[in-house]
Amino acid sequence: MFEFSYLWVFLLLPMPLLIRFFLSPKKQTFTQIWIPLAEGLQQEKSAKTNPLLSVFIPWLLWILLLATIAKPIWLDEPIRIQQQSRDMILSLDLSGSMQEVDMPLNGQTVNRLTLVKSIVKDFVKEREGDRLGLILFADHAYLQTPLTFDLNTISTMVDETQIGLVGNQTAIGESIAMAIKRFVENKNEQRVLILLTDGANTAGNINPIAAAQQAAKNNITIYTIGIGADEMMKRTFWGNQRVNPSADLDEKTLTEIASLTNGQYFRARNQEDLQKIYNTINKLQPVNSDVLEFRPEKNLFFWPLSLALFILLIVVLSLKIRGKDEL
Repeated sequence: MFEFSYLWVFLLLPMPLLIRFFLSPKKQTFTQIWIPLAEGLQQEKSAKTNPLLSVFIPWLLWILLLATIAKPIWLDEPIRIQQQSRDMILSLDLSGSMQEVDMPLNGQTVNRLTLVKSIVKDFVKEREGDRLGLILFADHAYLQTPLTFDLNTISTMVDETQIGLVGNQTAIGESIAMAIKRFVENKNEQRVLILLTDGANTAGNINPIAAAQQAAKNNITIYTIGIGADEMMKRTFWGNQRVNPSADLDEKTLTEIASLTNGQYFRARNQEDLQKIYNTINKLQPVNSDVLEFRPEKNLFFWPLSLALFILLIVVLSLKIRGKDEL
């Protein structure tokens, strides 16, 4: 969109007329003497008067000068920028136990990872404005997606995760340590780690509690989620038996990790629990709604100025050429 920064400058447009009106010399009376030989000279002088040079071009130059002072600009489309974003890393357990089929999802019983994928993808969509990353861990922790504003990429990577992709054990301590490294590298003061697992730390050489203490020193808030049903019917040699599929879940350690980092531990036993957990985290860590909007602008003042100088140059050259012709 085109506009002038100082549109009021054009109020000066009639200034030349006002100056001419107030500063014009008073009329004086002269005695006219008729000289026959001077009649031809007066006609020749009148013939040389050019209205283009005496009226149009001065006014055009004056308008262009005012247009330059008024600062013409071109405004591009508005750009919206989140004033302050949050860095958030999702850390997902891909150990072998995540294939346990004990989670209800829309009337069906599915494995734990399938339920996690369904809920996490919805959670990611609601984090518009935050920078998200994805860590997968089993035998070791791996950075699947660095911190990014591209939420579609995060959702795609979550959807493509497979059980056993990075091993069958559970390296909780390594996943926390990797998140710390990524948070520190990006130097954002708002740092949140959401760690989901169904077991205990059984791999890696980093103690989860020690990693949590280091996370606390770096102002990282950790929300831990323990997933798995409390009981399920399992067919055995002795018939159907009621078992606890989450017997290996180390809730004590997960609770301590959250406590050390001013976070919170959640227990997800079914689809409703997990959905409520991520909704709660959304409330505890709301997306910043403060948006800064600006419109890039391009200064165009040089266009009227250049045109005025070009016209002035043409006039000067034409007067010089005309002067040579008269000589």
